[in-house]
Amino acid sequence: MQLDHATLRTRNLPRTLAFFVEVFGLVERPRPRAIRAIPGHWLYAGDDPIVHLIGSHGLGPYHSPEAWDHVGFRLKGYAGFRARLDGLGIAYSTMDLEELDERRLFLRAPCGQLIEAVFRNEGETA
Repeated sequence: MQLDHATLRTRNLPRTLAFFVEVFGLVERPRPRAIRAIPGHWLYAGDDPIVHLIGSHGLGPYHSPEAWDHVGFRLKGYAGFRARLDGLGIAYSTMDLEELDERRLFLRAPCGQLIEAVFRNEGETA
């Protein structure tokens, strides 16, 4: 298991984007088609998209306007991990990003924090 990325919600995407590019030298690259309807940016260090930015209006209990939105952990064994969640009765949602050969599971910690499990190069996406 390793940290895959951190996602931040912000009302000021241009300023936040400029901050991470200027301060950390990250490079913006296009995001997968499946999520392009959501306003935001993916910032890369080398070949890894390690900071994700999402535009926010601050509406709803899980969408404060300026917040760390979620943490993504890179794992191995998609089918086994999904079976574990099913066995534990933990609700989750799925996202397959075919162009990246990635499968993702989204679940919440007991107090509501969002966790994303990222599985790379484990065969065909659904």
